[in-house]
Amino acid sequence: MKKFALAAVAAAAMTAGVAQAYTVGTFSNGFVVPNVIHNGAANTTAVGIVNRTTATVPVFWTFFDQNSNHGVDGCFAMTANQYTGFNWAASSGVGMEGKRGYLVFAVGGFGGAAPATACVGSNQLLAAPGAATAQIAGNAFYVDVAGKSVAFTPVIDGPLMLRGIGASATNLTTMGALDLVRVAGAASVTGTAPIAAGALTNGTVEPALIPAVAGANGNVFGRTNTTSMSLRYFIDGTVNSGNDTRITVWSTGNHSGSHTVNIYDNAQNRQSVNFDLRESELSWFDPETVAGRPAAFLDGFIDWNPSAVPTPLAPAASTEAAINVIGGDVVAYSTIVAPAFGAVQTLLGAHR
Repeated sequence: MKKFALAAVAAAAMTAGVAQAYTVGTFSNGFVVPNVIHNGAANTTAVGIVNRTTATVPVFWTFFDQNSNHGVDGCFAMTANQYTGFNWAASSGVGMEGKRGYLVFAVGGFGGAAPATACVGSNQLLAAPGAATAQIAGNAFYVDVAGKSVAFTPVIDGPLMLRGIGASATNLTTMGALDLVRVAGAASVTGTAPIAAGALTNGTVEPALIPAVAGANGNVFGRTNTTSMSLRYFIDGTVNSGNDTRITVWSTGNHSGSHTVNIYDNAQNRQSVNFDLRESELSWFDPETVAGRPAAFLDGFIDWNPSAVPTPLAPAASTEAAINVIGGDVVAYSTIVAPAFGAVQTLLGAHR
């Protein structure tokens, strides 16, 4: 297992108002673990889930790969005030070793309102994020037994929003690549042409997250982004030796491609460079290999404006699909290995 088997930078969902701070450590109708992988029990991602309701609730989980293709899913029931440990190596099934992706955990409900009480039925919908009805929270870490390292993995809090309403609402047992529309705990990629209220999914969630504004579904394209992310790096100039950093990005849309950014060292010097993201929703890059980086830039940050997210598709007939194309909200973190640390360090990317 390479020492950066866990490299990733998290992200989340698209709000149409001002950019908000990350939300962590809260209870809602679900959450996202943005970076998971395993190579057996000695190299695995572990998730802890707490149910703070007074009833039994079904928790549906789905694994998506780095391009949001469905991999595998399941469900388990949690009784009132129960804690459950989720070991990805034990739960993933055969043939999933070495496959990187992300996990979505969601409370299931009938009709998208109050949660159900068991993992049954063919039409499990996302429960509304009511204070007393859909209250789960999670934390996660990656463990490398041989490397004697346990690394913190950020968890993106809900409320979750899935596409579709009524008969077309997303079924938690058959979630697909476009179904996760928003994750409220992430940084918002804001814009000048937000979507009108009522254009999206779960009516119990949407009005609180999307202001009522004029505009057609296609308005989500061509947004002017005002969000800036600062991504930390700490390197020594020698790839995969000594001080190394991986910066990873997770989003609800397609962020693949080349991104032009400013890189700063720890003396306020600046240089414009580019980094590439190969995958659409979960990807990472090594700042040590960025072409044009001044050799003396060994400690600092990269300033990234996610407005560079490509929009390769024409406006979609489905508003939910259109949102997924443009990149959504994003959370980023750096994983750093340095001999002086003695273990992998996780640094959450700042945003404003």
